[in-house]
Amino acid sequence: MKTYILTRILLAIPMILIILTIIFFVLRILPGNPVMALLGPKAPPEVVKAMEHQMGLDKPIIVQYGDYLGSILKGDFGVSAYTGVTVIQELMQKFPATLELTIFAMTIAVFIGIFFGTYGAYHFGRTLDIAARVYSIFVYSFPVFWFGIMLQLIFGVWLHWLPVSGRSSPFMIPNHIYTGLYVIDSILNLEWPVLVDTLYHLILPSVTLGVVISSIFVRMVRSNVILSLSSQYVVAARARGAKEKKVIFKHALKNAMAPILTIMGLEFALLLGGAVLTEVTFSWPGIGSYLVTRITYRDFPAIQGAIVFFAMFVAIVSILVDIANAWLDPRVRY
Repeated sequence: MKTYILTRILLAIPMILIILTIIFFVLRILPGNPVMALLGPKAPPEVVKAMEHQMGLDKPIIVQYGDYLGSILKGDFGVSAYTGVTVIQELMQKFPATLELTIFAMTIAVFIGIFFGTYGAYHFGRTLDIAARVYSIFVYSFPVFWFGIMLQLIFGVWLHWLPVSGRSSPFMIPNHIYTGLYVIDSILNLEWPVLVDTLYHLILPSVTLGVVISSIFVRMVRSNVILSLSSQYVVAARARGAKEKKVIFKHALKNAMAPILTIMGLEFALLLGGAVLTEVTFSWPGIGSYLVTRITYRDFPAIQGAIVFFAMFVAIVSILVDIANAWLDPRVRY
């Protein structure tokens, strides 16, 4: 087990290095000068040169790459050329919003996926199974931004039930920020109106993201539970007179969860990096919106820092998922 964990950690290092290298060189190959994007086309040449020197853009690209690798190894993601604030500080301010949205979206997706997929598999070939398959195909085809706009239009504009943007209403932020997650902080502060307001703002973006992702889980759960229901241990459990609910959830679903947990863990990590469209649609102040804004300004340190941050998080979650699978199934080894 120790060898397996060490091997997975060592394999993650070159993956992060490759991603970091690709992003670094792609940003510098693309047309456009980040200094001109920040200062404007009418900036004096001497000011442009001074800014390029300050950002290190006047050095040979290999030297820039070496300096960047050295900074990353020291945990220094650089300083934003747009705000002058360290990138890691800005990411830490934005990350809780993305994490909170991802947790709620993932909860919705997992609940729908397990419930609908399991019962679809149990009623194989019947109406509920057909409904599960149609749901997974239909919902998977939804563009996230379109689905979000439709929910905004229906529940925000027409019915006036829910807010359509932002993370909270004015003056409805927890007084003391402990975790950056407004739901948890409002509970710790015993600020129930703030909690209710935060949940209202979370409903539409988390439902948008959760419902679209749930289509993947419905298909995964359904196919794996169908295989489990035809296994010998399920036949033996039924022969012993076990109740049908126990057969489904304790035997079939439990044994089908190993590959499903892998997909769920990776989807959770990818949601943190792939919630860009949802965050932009709902003006959610997370890392996705932050990244889109910094791409507009060609803010090299911020763009590189955000993508490397995502890559590291995906790698960490991937390692944890593989370790969990190895713990659940001793056959999983290198």
